[in-house]
Amino acid sequence: MSFIPALLAAIVVSALSAMVSGSMGPDLAWLHYVSKPLTTVLIMVLAWRGDASSAIYRRLMLVALAFALGGDVALMLPMEQLPNGFVLGLASFLGGHLFFIGALTRGVGLLPRRLPFVILMGLAAGNLMVLWPGLPAGLGAPVLAYMLCLVTMAAQAVSRALVVRTHAAWHAALGGLAFLLSDTLLAYDRFHAPLPAASWLVLGSYYAAIALLASSTWRLPAKVMNMKLMHRSA
Repeated sequence: MSFIPALLAAIVVSALSAMVSGSMGPDLAWLHYVSKPLTTVLIMVLAWRGDASSAIYRRLMLVALAFALGGDVALMLPMEQLPNGFVLGLASFLGGHLFFIGALTRGVGLLPRRLPFVILMGLAAGNLMVLWPGLPAGLGAPVLAYMLCLVTMAAQAVSRALVVRTHAAWHAALGGLAFLLSDTLLAYDRFHAPLPAASWLVLGSYYAAIALLASSTWRLPAKVMNMKLMHRSA
C-alpha cells in the first residue's frame, strides 16, 4: 500500500476511534484523548504532503490546522483540568480561521463573490438568535467574533471556488461549509439542547471539514487532468 492510501486509511480509523470513544463515556476517555488530536495530526500530514503549486498556500493551511489541533486539545479536556478550555479552544480555532482565510484569499482577494457571505451570515444570525439565551455570561462577545470569522472563512472558500473553479478549490469550499455545520451543531449541543449522537455529528463533520481543507493543497492528478483535456478536445 502506498503512503497516501495508507494515510487516508489511518485518518478514517483514527476519526472513527475518536467518535466512538467520545460517545462511550469516561471508560474510553483515554482513547478519545489519543485519537482526537491524532486524527488532526494525520490530516496535517495530508496537507504537508500536498503538491499544490503555491507553497505559501500549503504553509498557511498547515498553520491553520495547527491552531485547530490546539483547539481540539483545549475543548476535549475536562473543566477540572482546564477551567477556561472553551474560551481557549474558541480563541485557537479563531486563529486557525484567520490563517484559513489568509490561504483562501491568495490570488482572488477577500470575498470576490459577496452572495455566499450574505447567505451564510443570514443563516448564522438566525442560529445565533436561537442560541443567544443559552450562552453563559461573558461569552457573547467572543462568540460573536468567532461567528463572524467562521462565516467569513466559509464564505471565502465558496466564493473562491466560484472564481477559480478547480477541484481543489471546491474541496476547500465543501470543507468551509462542513466546518460551519460542525460548529453550529456543537453550539446547539452545548447551549440549546443535547443532540442525539452529538459526538458522531460534530466530530464527523469537523474531520470532514479539515480533511477537505487539507486536500485542497493537492492538485488534480495528472491522469485525471489528461482525461478531462481529452474530453474537452473531443
